Amino acid sequence: MRPFISRIIKPWLALAATAAMVGATQQGCSKPSAPAKAEEAPAAAAPAAAAPAEKREGGVRVVELTVTQKGYEPSPVSLKKGEPVKLVVTRKTEETCATEVVMDGYGINTLLPLNQPVEIAFTPKESGELVYGCAMGKMISGVFMVE
Repeated sequence: MRPFISRIIKPWLALAATAAMVGATQQGCSKPSAPAKAEEAPAAAAPAAAAPAEKREGGVRVVELTVTQKGYEPSPVSLKKGEPVKLVVTRKTEETCATEVVMDGYGINTLLPLNQPVEIAFTPKESGELVYGCAMGKMISGVFMVE
């Protein structure tokens, strides 16, 4: 009986445990998805997002971000240290916990009402990776690469 347990049962238990762990880690902070509408195209068929066009308003760089079921888009975005930035963030989904933007070190904790653009101004102080995200420990996050 011992070889049966070792050869058959243990691999099945390992597989079940792995599947349970993967399911738990993929839940994140998103809500269950609603059934897709017939007129919507599948997400896999959508083309990859292009790099955002650079806009300026009186010496201030304007970066448009959108919150979707995939998170903050586009990400990463390149910025320059010391260059003033105005983010224009529009939340397009209720399916995630990304209902605000939190940026440590800049005092930014801004609510994002659904389908309303919100402007956030800041100036990157240090070079490197600047991570921003939701208020739930940045479970959903985006990155600015500051040069």
